[in-house]
Amino acid sequence: MKNTSRCPKCGSQSILRVPDDAHRYLSNSICITKMAFVKRIPVARYVCRDCGFVENWVEARHEREEIARAWG
Repeated sequence: MKNTSRCPKCGSQSILRVPDDAHRYLSNSICITKMAFVKRIPVARYVCRDCGFVENWVEARHEREEIARAWG
């Protein structure tokens, strides 16, 4: 949906981008821990307004690389 602006399930073009707030309790962020340091990487959600299908995306390349280093 992020790349096509169309829902892969129902074909709707009514897509909402819901940004993550890494400071919000129980956010959709990915946590990376090293010793006592915790870093949250935001995960944006793309939601189809018609059928409710959801895609999750880590949008920044450097953040995806941090995940790869932490989780292999």
